Amino acid sequence: MPVSALQVARTGLEAQDARMRVIANNLANVGTTGFKRDRANFATLAYQDARVAGQRSSGETAYATGLNLGTGVAIQSTSQIVTQGALNTTDSALDLALDGDGYFPVELPGGRIGYTRAGNFTRSAEGQLVTQQGYPVQPGITIPEGAGTISVSPDGIVSVTMPGEAEATELGQIQVAAFANPAGLQAIGDNFLVETGASGAAQLAPGGEEGRGHVRQGMLEASNVNIVEELVNMIECQRAYEISSKMVSAVDEMLRNANQTL
Repeated sequence: MPVSALQVARTGLEAQDARMRVIANNLANVGTTGFKRDRANFATLAYQDARVAGQRSSGETAYATGLNLGTGVAIQSTSQIVTQGALNTTDSALDLALDGDGYFPVELPGGRIGYTRAGNFTRSAEGQLVTQQGYPVQPGITIPEGAGTISVSPDGIVSVTMPGEAEATELGQIQVAAFANPAGLQAIGDNFLVETGASGAAQLAPGGEEGRGHVRQGMLEASNVNIVEELVNMIECQRAYEISSKMVSAVDEMLRNANQTL
């Protein structure tokens, strides 16, 4: 069944509405620690071939061009842009940032492992290094009660100085997770991502090894959303939506005139 221009314009409205939702989410998270902006990707819908190029036009000739009518557009996917956000100094000993690629592994409820760039960690009542939601960083690191200075090296080694002791005590080492395809990670909210079949399995190693970022103590990574860029995208999306809306009105008027004439 042929697809009318009215239906094609409708797909344009739906696609731009979805893109605006992506842009709105980016702008809403401009202040979210470690947030990575998303980009909407579009693809054409199936074409209706009224005539295929190369089809016989006579006994001796063939059509040089075809007659292909598009049926519209649809949002194909969203891609996470994993560029580095700015590192802001906080001077809090348990605020950590990754200067480069990688993610902090965290144990979610049910034993599932999540991955995050948000390193605004704290201590639980038992002294364990946890996220703001109370989820323990993996591998688990417990800071003893009464610990003095807490230091984290660029490769993730956590050490503390206990009262009356001159030498620092090493508590463990924070691991950094890397993926073959970070864009394939699934966002589940609360600044967490989980692995999928597209991302591949997590590969853990200390910070600074095999291309992983170094751990920076007393710093947090800001969102990588560029407000000016998102506003430009928003205006462009709004104009594209308006054009599709005008197309709906124009086609509706054409069909009305055709009905009155016939």
